[in-house]
Formats: sequence, C-alpha cells, structure tokens
Amino acid sequence: MLKALDFDNLHGERSYKGLRAYAISKLANILFTYELDRRLRGTEVTANCLHPGTVRTGIWGAARGVLRPLILLAQPFMISAERGAQPLIKLASDPTCAAVSGRYFLKNKEVRSSPLTY
Repeated sequence: MLKALDFDNLHGERSYKGLRAYAISKLANILFTYELDRRLRGTEVTANCLHPGTVRTGIWGAARGVLRPLILLAQPFMISAERGAQPLIKLASDPTCAAVSGRYFLKNKEVRSSPLTY
C-alpha cells in the first residue's frame, strides 16, 4: 500500500514497479486537483477528481505474473469504457455540478478521498 510520495524516486529511477507507479500517478492527480482548486478558488474554473470504477481498458493487458490470471477472471465484472465515461461526462456537463470544485467522486457519488490525499 502506498504510504507517501517518495520524491527521491518519483520517476522510479531506483526501483520501478508498474502498479506502484500507477498508484503514484493517481495520488499525484488527486493532489494536483486539490491544489488547482485552491489556487483557482474565486474564479469560475472548477477542478474535481473522479474514480469511475474498475474500467475494462487496455491498461490491464500489461498485467504480468500472478496478476494476469486474476485480471482475466475479473474482466467480466469490470465496466465498459463507455459506462466508465458517464460519471465524467455528468460532472463536466451537468449544470448542477457547475459550482462543485475541489471534490472527489467515486462513480457519481461525492466521497472523501484517502487520508493520504490530505
């Protein structure tokens, strides 16, 4: 489990693990969104984070080792890319969301992101 950003190994120069790099990139996205919201507060620009759920995309094809069969078993339970895009489209286009900023959404529901993101 990711506990913090390691700024001395941010690009995986010392050690690289694909899933860890993915988790770091998702954490960085959330941190960036919260900071962007803080800097743009008072303007009409909004910034939010969204986790659409587990989406069946090409990223899972990179899975290797023990993870590969698990991904293959899980794929029928993953949502399509089209369905995964729906919460993002709603957040970006629904007038009721126009003033919502600095929030984290899981699918269509606002939730609190992990403590690490604060």
